Amino acid sequence: MRAMNRSASQDLDEWRQDSLARLGGQRFCTAQQAAPHRLEWLKEVIGREYANVEITPPKDRRLYNDMWIYPGRHGMRLSPIRSNPIALERLPQEPSEAAQDCYFAVVLTAGRYRLAQGGREVFLKPGEMSFYDATQPHRIEIPSCFSKILISIPRALLRQRVRNPGDLTATPIGGGHGIAAVASTLIRSTAQHLGELGQAQFLDLSEQALDLFALAINDANPQPENLSRHRGLALARVKQFIACHFADPQLDAAAIAHGVGLSARYINELFAAEGTSTMRHLTRQRLEASRRRLASCVRAHDSVTTIAMGCGFNNMAHFSRVFRAAYGVSPGAFRTGNHPYSGG
Repeated sequence: MRAMNRSASQDLDEWRQDSLARLGGQRFCTAQQAAPHRLEWLKEVIGREYANVEITPPKDRRLYNDMWIYPGRHGMRLSPIRSNPIALERLPQEPSEAAQDCYFAVVLTAGRYRLAQGGREVFLKPGEMSFYDATQPHRIEIPSCFSKILISIPRALLRQRVRNPGDLTATPIGGGHGIAAVASTLIRSTAQHLGELGQAQFLDLSEQALDLFALAINDANPQPENLSRHRGLALARVKQFIACHFADPQLDAAAIAHGVGLSARYINELFAAEGTSTMRHLTRQRLEASRRRLASCVRAHDSVTTIAMGCGFNNMAHFSRVFRAAYGVSPGAFRTGNHPYSGG
């Protein structure tokens, strides 16, 4: 059985190796270093690529850690990782790299995994997920051989999708049912099929994985603490209505109020509790939809105007202005990749 497992692992390595150049990935493996230098080398690599940590190596076996890192859009990265037992601790100190200003989503694929941060701790089983803030103190303990998928998510990207994510780190996001199961399955399947994916396909899938992971967090923690259950359900109903009708160019605050049977003033109060307004939320949904479509290879033959109108914008000057304000580039430049977030 051990020989069979080693053969399957070698086949997977060869399969992924082909994907490194095609997807712009990198591999960092302790096996490529001389044994006396592996601990310091691993600490330097993790400090540069993820977070500055202290490392406690296994006592009864060799130090082994194998990381594959694939860049996605807007600074995201997907990293399948295999390792022998290990413990990592992030101490209270400022991050040394801008790339460390991230949240890390964790999907455990084999073994056991303990994550502690902010007075909370979670024990993951294969298929389950959690996340943590790379810039804040945390401790990770893995008592046996394991594998996981780590997704680096720049702080601003997750905050656009999840309210107060810092209050939810090191909490369980079960992978066995509902939207969490869908998110976990997509992330694991993407990592398993890296050897078959083109770059455009991988970039689309990584962005979908982020959206699904954020949905899973919100599903596990559906209501902001400062909203009553009634207000939380009302806001969820309004957001669902907007998500289903944002492409209608006639949709405005009055139409939303009529559609959900609530007053426009009350709806705006609900959004105010989240630091936004009804129309800002609607515009954000339209912008996010247009951004995804501009980046999608499936929509490559649609013009910018067609995409904008299909997302509810009926004034191209207004669309270009709000798109640039939100993402720092024009829609056309975003589509052609002529911007600093075009895949890395």
